[in-house]
Amino acid sequence: MTATEADIIDLNRAQTISETDTFTERRYRQFTRHLPKTARDILDVGCNTGRGGAVMKALRPSLTITGLDCVPERLSVLDRSVYASSVCSFTESIQLPSDSFDAVVSGEFIEHLPPNSVFQTLSEFFRLLRLKGVLMLTTPNPVYLKNMLQGGSVLGGPHLSQHRIRSLRRRLEDVGFSQIRIRGSGRASSLLGEHFPIMAVYGSYLALARKW
Repeated sequence: MTATEADIIDLNRAQTISETDTFTERRYRQFTRHLPKTARDILDVGCNTGRGGAVMKALRPSLTITGLDCVPERLSVLDRSVYASSVCSFTESIQLPSDSFDAVVSGEFIEHLPPNSVFQTLSEFFRLLRLKGVLMLTTPNPVYLKNMLQGGSVLGGPHLSQHRIRSLRRRLEDVGFSQIRIRGSGRASSLLGEHFPIMAVYGSYLALARKW
C-alpha cells in the first residue's frame, strides 16, 4: 500500500458524518427509481456501512448487491442479508470479472478520488458493466448557488476533486458511455424534484450513463 492510498483511507475513515448522513436513504431511493426493471446484479461503490444498499434491497428484494469500499471496518459491518459479497478496494483496478453487473451505483464517491484517478475509475465501471448496463453516480455540484454566495467549495477534507457537469459528461463519453442524462439531487430535490431548469439550485447532481 502506498502512502497516498493510506492517506485516502484515513481521510475517508475520518469523515464519520458519511456513516450517519440523513440524505443517504433518499439518495438510494433516487437510484432505485432509475434502476432498469431487468437489473439484478448491482455494484455499490463507496457503500460505507451499507445503509444505502439496505434501501435498494428493501425496494427491490430480487437485487444481488456487492459492496465496495476502501475502509475495511465499514465493510465488516455490512448486513449480509443485504450484501451478497463485498470488496475492499480502490477503484482504479477492481479485482472483479468484466461484464459482471447490470448497474453500478456510486453515491457521493467520485469527488473522493484524486483528479488523476477519475478516468481510470470510470473506465473500470465501464468494464464491469454488462452491455446496456447503467452507471448512476451523484457528486457535489461545484456551481451550487449557496456555496458560491457563501464562498464555499466542494474541495477539502476527503474531497480531492470536483466535477462540473460538462466535464464529467465529456469524461463519460470519452470512456464509451452513451445516453448520458443529468438530474438534480441533494436536499433541494426533495422540494424541487429532479428537473428544475437551473442546476445551480442543487447541492448535488445525478449522472446517468449507459454502456451502449
